[in-house]
Amino acid sequence: MKKIGFIYILLSALCFSVATIFAKLTTNNSEIIATQVTFFRFILGFILISIFMFLKKKPLKAKNKKFVFYRAFFNLFAVIFFFIGIEHTTITKSNILNMTYPIFVFLFAPYINKEKTTKVYYFYLLLTMIGLYFIVIKDFSSFMQSGINIGDISSLASGVVAAIAISSLREARKHDDSYLILFYLMGFGTLVNGLIVIPTFIIPKGIILFYISTAALVSVLGQLFITVGYKYVDATTGSIISASRILFALMLGILIFSDPISIRITIGIVLLSISLIGVSGLFKTGKTKKPL
Repeated sequence: MKKIGFIYILLSALCFSVATIFAKLTTNNSEIIATQVTFFRFILGFILISIFMFLKKKPLKAKNKKFVFYRAFFNLFAVIFFFIGIEHTTITKSNILNMTYPIFVFLFAPYINKEKTTKVYYFYLLLTMIGLYFIVIKDFSSFMQSGINIGDISSLASGVVAAIAISSLREARKHDDSYLILFYLMGFGTLVNGLIVIPTFIIPKGIILFYISTAALVSVLGQLFITVGYKYVDATTGSIISASRILFALMLGILIFSDPISIRITIGIVLLSISLIGVSGLFKTGKTKKPL
C-alpha cells in the first residue's frame, strides 16, 4: 500500500510541475495574466468536487468553520502568488521558492496548531535563508542596480502563505473531511478569484484555450493525487516525495524554456533540499509519527 502512496504523490509532483509549464505557455503567448489561470483552476475544481458531492449526497455543513475558512482564504492567495511568480520568473525558480513552505510551517505551528517545535528547525530556516539568497540574488552589484524580480518575491510569498494554509488544513482535518474542505476551498477561490479577474478577463481561444484548460485540469489532478497519496504514506515520506517537484520543474524548465541554471542556483537547491529533508524528520532517529 505504501508503494501506491509513493506513486500517487510522485504523480502529484509531476502534475503540479506540468501545470506550471502550461500556465507559463499561457501567459507567455497571450495577454492573459496569472490570476485568470488561477480562476480556471478554481472553477474547474469547484465543478468537479460539486459533482462528486451531489452524486454521493455529501453534507455541506462544516464542523470547524473557522479553519475551513482559513484554509480556503490562505490557499487562494498562495495559489495566486505562485502563478504570478510563474508569470514573471522562471519555472525552475518559482517552483523552488514555492516548495519552501514545509520549512515555514514550523513557524506557524505553535500559534495555529499549538504544537511545540524544536530549536534545530531554526538551523534549517537559516539554511533556507542562505539558499534563497543564492537563488534570488545573482550578485550584490546587480541586486543594487535592478533589485529583486517581482516573480521571485511572489513565489517566495506563495511558500510563506502556503505554510499558513497547510497549518490551517491540519486543524480543519481534525473535524471535517477532505472533500468538504476542498469544496469550500474551490468555491471560495472561484468567487474571490472571479471578482479579482473581472477587469482583465479575456476569453481564451485556440491553442491558448488548450494551454489554460490543461493547466487547470493537471493542477486539479495534482491536488487529487496528493490527497489520496497521503492516505498510504506517512508525513515524512510524503514531504520528501513532494520535493521531487523541484527536479521535475528543473528538467521541464530547461527542456521547454531553456531556464538558466547557475552554480548559485545549484547551491541554493542543495541547501533547500537539506532543509526540506530536515524538517520532514528524516534525520531524526526513532519511530516516525503518523500524519494527522
